[in-house]
Amino acid sequence: MKNFKQLLLVITLLFLAISCKNTAEKKSDSEQIQQTEKQHHNKAEKLQLNNGKLWKANPETTNGINAMLQIMSNFSEKENADAYKTLKLNLEGEFNSIIQKCTMTGEAHENLHVFLIPMNNLFKGLTASNIETSKENFNKLNIHLKEYKNYFE
Repeated sequence: MKNFKQLLLVITLLFLAISCKNTAEKKSDSEQIQQTEKQHHNKAEKLQLNNGKLWKANPETTNGINAMLQIMSNFSEKENADAYKTLKLNLEGEFNSIIQKCTMTGEAHENLHVFLIPMNNLFKGLTASNIETSKENFNKLNIHLKEYKNYFE
């Protein structure tokens, strides 16, 4: 299961790297992932508005975030550790769909990545060995997802 999680993370980061299309030269997958992470950490580290206005997001991104919010809203087994594993897989499926369908560019794209990247750690925390940690990460992720509408339209 640990290898599956690592593979899923690598695939997610790979999709992130591919969707950015910020490089003209051909690089290895690991180089692209490292470059993408570095670019996003160096450019916009804090989510911000577009000169006081919301960023325009592509419909697939907004639909994916809304789907994740619905998944979170429907989650009722907060005392069941196994249910958090299923929740995580469902959320990661939507997350990967957002990455795959990313057509955004420029500063809006950079801010979207600032919004999306922290979600990976919150996903990991959903399946913590301690149910209280899972609940805490669930609450943090729920708050984080609801922030989307404060920055994107």
